[in-house]
Amino acid sequence: MLIITRKLGERIMIGDDIVVTLLEIKGSQARIGIEAPRDISIHRQEIFDRIRQENLNASRIHDEDLTQAATLWHGKKPE
Repeated sequence: MLIITRKLGERIMIGDDIVVTLLEIKGSQARIGIEAPRDISIHRQEIFDRIRQENLNASRIHDEDLTQAATLWHGKKPE
């Protein structure tokens, strides 16, 4: 982990096209701005974790889903 100190308005470059700017400091919170290409997702950690969990949940295959798929595949209506 890189640890650096920045003053208001100072920037951090990540690669050639990501810029992080320190915008404001209020008490124990810092406000930052992030400029990045549109194809790069930027999320707070808690949002990222929730998205990842939802994706995992959506990718799980349940036995009843397989049974219904097999029934549909063979042309029978599910019960």
